[in-house]
Amino acid sequence: MDQKVPIEPPPAYDDGAKPTPPAANAPTQTQAPPRQRGPLPLNLPALNMIRGRRVILASASPRRRQLLTQIGLTDLEIIPSTAPEDLPKTLPPFEYVLQTAAQKARNVYAATIDSPKGEPALVIAADTVVSTHSGQILEKPRSEKDHIATLKMLRDQNSGWHKVYTAVVCMAPLDSLADPGYAMETHVEETAVKFDQNVTDELILSYVRTREGADKAGGYGIQGVGSVLVEKIDGTFDNVVGLPLRATLQLIEKVITEPAVPDEVDEAL
Repeated sequence: MDQKVPIEPPPAYDDGAKPTPPAANAPTQTQAPPRQRGPLPLNLPALNMIRGRRVILASASPRRRQLLTQIGLTDLEIIPSTAPEDLPKTLPPFEYVLQTAAQKARNVYAATIDSPKGEPALVIAADTVVSTHSGQILEKPRSEKDHIATLKMLRDQNSGWHKVYTAVVCMAPLDSLADPGYAMETHVEETAVKFDQNVTDELILSYVRTREGADKAGGYGIQGVGSVLVEKIDGTFDNVVGLPLRATLQLIEKVITEPAVPDEVDEAL
């Protein structure tokens, strides 16, 4: 478990009071710099219901974990899925990410439901792919040569435009004994990304050799140095990073406070 760094409450709004001036001839004291202060957590029923309970992120992605901390999920249990990601890449990107994320969620839920720690209150899974304008799903680069070729293709095809899809799946146990015993909510977010067509081969080679994009589908990370390749996006930024946060919060609220009955879950998939 990560060590917790104490964070002081955020500063109060200014009430108009003026500070008391120092007494005449009073010695000045060197004060330590103020400690970092963070915002208070979101006070929402769904988040309050799972606070202090077992919440699992079925992903080893540090980017997804960091995004979830922004809505107050700071005590996540990280259990990556062991399900094989072997769906055919000939599937439409929308279907590919949705089925893959659902597999991850079910795999981790099934592996943890009978744990001595108790069943999870919530399992969050996600999958992200980059797709060309023709629907070709791009995998992680296999070599430096492949990495360079992928980035050049994204720059040169379709005026630099391509798409990023992220599927998010949230699962939570139902209070009833109805089969399958859990509620599931899903969402797929799409963001169009345009590479700057003035990006030079030299810059692409230099970026590839940073190794930042070596472990990422599409071969770049928009939240890091890879931003120098991107001219603009149409859609949500955090979706390109790997988790559309607004949509994820909405799924959490649905699956925790308004869980669908099992028939509705089956129809959603």
